[in-house]
Amino acid sequence: MKGEKGRSVEEKYTQWKSLVPVLYDWLANHNLVWPSLSCRSTDGSVPNTLVIANCEVVKPRVAAAEHISQFNEEARSPFVKKYKTIIHPGEVNRIRELPQNSKIVATHTDSPDVLIWDVEAQPNRHAVLGAADSRPDLVVYLESTVLQILTGHQENAEFALAMCPTEPFVLSGGKDKLVVLWSIHDHISTLAKEQGPTKSPGSTSTSTKHASKGGGGNDNHVEGPSVEARGIYQGHDDTVEDVQFCPSSAQEFCSVGDDSCLILWDARAGSTPAIKVEKAHNADIHCVDWNRHDINLILTGSADNTIHMFDRRNLSSGSPVHKLVGHSAAVLCVQWSPDKSSVFGSSAEDGILNIWDHEKIGKRQDTTGLKAPNAPPGLFFQHAGHRDKVVDFHWNTSDPWTIVSVSDDCESTNGGGTLQIWRMIDLIYRPVDEVLAELDKGKRVPVAWLMCKKACGPTSAALIRFDWLN
Repeated sequence: MKGEKGRSVEEKYTQWKSLVPVLYDWLANHNLVWPSLSCRSTDGSVPNTLVIANCEVVKPRVAAAEHISQFNEEARSPFVKKYKTIIHPGEVNRIRELPQNSKIVATHTDSPDVLIWDVEAQPNRHAVLGAADSRPDLVVYLESTVLQILTGHQENAEFALAMCPTEPFVLSGGKDKLVVLWSIHDHISTLAKEQGPTKSPGSTSTSTKHASKGGGGNDNHVEGPSVEARGIYQGHDDTVEDVQFCPSSAQEFCSVGDDSCLILWDARAGSTPAIKVEKAHNADIHCVDWNRHDINLILTGSADNTIHMFDRRNLSSGSPVHKLVGHSAAVLCVQWSPDKSSVFGSSAEDGILNIWDHEKIGKRQDTTGLKAPNAPPGLFFQHAGHRDKVVDFHWNTSDPWTIVSVSDDCESTNGGGTLQIWRMIDLIYRPVDEVLAELDKGKRVPVAWLMCKKACGPTSAALIRFDWLN
């Protein structure tokens, strides 16, 4: 980045680096040769690749502060080990895993197709120029001849993609303004039966028909067995940017788009919107997420730089429960924490990943004076380890408070990206009284925090949690 915006990002990054030993319990930085648009991939190469990697996640309070602070922005983390490379037909714009089986992943590319991969069965490939594409285990698309009323993804469907937490369903949205739903249950069942000691990795022999289909003039023809759509849903007036299932129901889902609308759908009620919020934001809406702990709460992030939290019981009013302002550029991704029902994250084109707690909004500060004058309500942590737009992030459901985030560094470095796996120190999110008591005892507390306490006193040591927001 150049100019004032570039200087502010660089200054923020420099300040962040100086505080790394205090803010983090663990941090791994992995430099990428090519840009990545999804944090579920860990690398890029020529040609387009889907890379599966294993990552050692260090246990809490194990990593030394000196080790955490001495990372190289240009290096690749020894904790991230490439396991398998799949040569992907077209760009990898979005990756989502099936909650019931994390080995099954869906990808969006620069075509109307959604590709389904069994990453365990796929053979490992060498990403060299001219190498043939890997063959996906399933290509899901919709033929206009199957459903006579609505056409399918005849234009590119690049980013809006979700996998259902309760059933093996896939949800997609695209430039054709449609939301499309598939069931891959039969394919997964067939695939499981076919996987055996004599079966070659990455091959399939399902009874479903095969696809060799582009759309909207796209020449990216993908070969593989296909499945027809379960339903198509029309209600947006512009590109659908993101979709999400209700955590408790495969029949309910939501979508957002460049028409600034938030739409809730119920597949049991037909193909038209169940509820539509016409002006959910003042600009394009890029992302949406549904709270798994409280299914009444839905988050949206927009090009107007804000995050809105809606209560589905009061969507008819069109007004969000909270409007959160903490980014200086378009919000690209929002996601609820699996560890605490009121906590969520947001990432944006400003290179910042914010962590919020909506329960803190409107609450009075305690008598210790732990207040951040310049911090937006609800914001309690900022990850500024990226120097360009943070395009995606994901909470680790197995390791509490651990996050993987990825940035597209093309504008700042003319290529490449940065993958980071990190966990904030637990002294940041635990109750203040509990933290102060631990600092007084000096047990299990990182050296950096003890040094801060010695120099500043316990209250000031706790205050550093908030100073980073200024």
